[in-house]
Amino acid sequence: MTQINNENQVPLIEMRDVTVTRDGRKILDSISLQVNEGENLALIGPNGSGKSSIIKVITGEYRPRADSENLIMRVLGKDSWNIFDLRNLLGIVSGDLQLDYMRDISGFEVVLSGFFSSIGIHSNHRVKPDMVDTVCEVMKFLEISHLADKPISEMSTGEARRILIGRALVHDPHILVLDEPANSLDMKSHHQFRELTRKVVSYGKSIILVTHDLGDIIPEINRVVLLKDGKIFADGEKDELLSEENLSLLFGLPVRVTENNGYYHAIY
Repeated sequence: MTQINNENQVPLIEMRDVTVTRDGRKILDSISLQVNEGENLALIGPNGSGKSSIIKVITGEYRPRADSENLIMRVLGKDSWNIFDLRNLLGIVSGDLQLDYMRDISGFEVVLSGFFSSIGIHSNHRVKPDMVDTVCEVMKFLEISHLADKPISEMSTGEARRILIGRALVHDPHILVLDEPANSLDMKSHHQFRELTRKVVSYGKSIILVTHDLGDIIPEINRVVLLKDGKIFADGEKDELLSEENLSLLFGLPVRVTENNGYYHAIY
């Protein structure tokens, strides 16, 4: 994987006054957010707070309302992208994507399919030798080469998530988006997933983590954005914002926060 040099870079993501309406209801309300290359942040909030909707705006699945004079929605300085080119800038890992792959596709083919933003490899895909080499390199880096021939439908949840990280990284994206990545993982798999994420971050990849669980936030993520009712509740340094007062207000119940070796945990 290529290590990122973030000197003299335009913002990776720039959002200003972004409002999204679905079925007559505002699901994002005047969101302003900037993410710089090499920066790692977590979007935190209860279900329905707008976390995943922000990701769908970034990927182009949701379109902001155009009735604001101050509206800005740019990725790498551009406000208009071919959707395929845009997807090549992003690496997505989510539980929904894993469900799409619950079929007899080998781990190697899953990772390879990241070059085509597809579910598996199809007859119209031109697989080049350098793609195969890259898949082998990425799988070795992630320590998942032993899963190359195993169908993803036969993998544990933890194994499948690691394979999907490989798929997300194979085209060397600018940013890795982890949408509730630890859902359904047992304790050991959760730990392995976090360690793998830390390894990816060590290569300078930007990460946006979407979660409601503080335990998902690796120490390398210093910035958190708290979301509530489609609005930004707070945006700033992790150590300042992950307080019992803020999280109690965010989730609407008393929350006690503990910290151990850079990891935070919330007790309800």
